[in-house]
Amino acid sequence: MYIFFLLQALRHVSQRTISSTSQRSLQNKVADKQKLFQEDNGVPVYLKGGVGDALLYRLTMALTVLGTGYAVYQLFDAAMPKKKK
Repeated sequence: MYIFFLLQALRHVSQRTISSTSQRSLQNKVADKQKLFQEDNGVPVYLKGGVGDALLYRLTMALTVLGTGYAVYQLFDAAMPKKKK
């Protein structure tokens, strides 16, 4: 009996959300983005998104350099003979 009421409520909610959605007019921003990314201003395409792109790029480069340095350190450490006590 409980399942019947649950399914009936679910049916009611699903019909309500579909039938009563408001019509929103969204502005198409694709043309603006295309102009921004295709502009020839000497900035690489991966930095044309603004400050967020620059921060992500710098964070990625820092993690890459640190990770490479740590990997080289570990390889060097593994290659050296261990001292016997």
